[in-house]
Amino acid sequence: MTANPIFCALDTPELSRAERLTRALAGAVGGVKVGLEFFTAQGREGVRAITALGLPVFLDLKFHDIPNTVAQATAAAAELGVDMLTVHASGGGAMLTAATHAACDARKRPRILAVTVLTSLAESDLADIGVGGTPVDQVRRLAALAHKAGCDGVVCSPNEVEVLRADRGRDFLLVVPGIRPAGADAGDQKRTGTPAETMQRGASYLVVGRPITTAADPRFAALAIAAEAGAPVPQA
Repeated sequence: MTANPIFCALDTPELSRAERLTRALAGAVGGVKVGLEFFTAQGREGVRAITALGLPVFLDLKFHDIPNTVAQATAAAAELGVDMLTVHASGGGAMLTAATHAACDARKRPRILAVTVLTSLAESDLADIGVGGTPVDQVRRLAALAHKAGCDGVVCSPNEVEVLRADRGRDFLLVVPGIRPAGADAGDQKRTGTPAETMQRGASYLVVGRPITTAADPRFAALAIAAEAGAPVPQA
């Protein structure tokens, strides 16, 4: 785990912008996240270009398919030298196990994170797709499944961090998007939290996108968020 728990979600299809942000944020964040928007536009070579800049890279592609397909995709992603990689916990135990085994066979093993319930979903959204109970109930079920399958951790909202830390112990990674500094707009997120309260609840890493990337000075914004989270970071 890096001393600075902030991963900046680059969330852009443009390689040049992703590279500029990554260079600007060196020393101000613990790593960067690239996801579907970037990968669809730039592919494997785009990911390699970002990993070459030296910051840890969280590849957030949320694999969800039959076990063999996910195993092969995980093996291919591991070749890119990324630090963390996501799969959907709702893919089931066999799929999660296949992903973790594929990761273990890689020359540089990425940590496998199981996505539980997206932070854009509320209880009513779960009901629409046939999932009963609260988001916390579903997150706990999926986290237990991921832990049993050998995943390194899960992606969850700030609302579930405290209960998952109690359930899963201190070594299980809890990677948390939906982070908004105090007073910031929640945007399309429904289950959010501030950096300070989320770290106090037991988060391992915080994923922050727009509050950094749309700021007039992304580096200054990142340092402020890291400071709010209690990270030891250099002065801006």
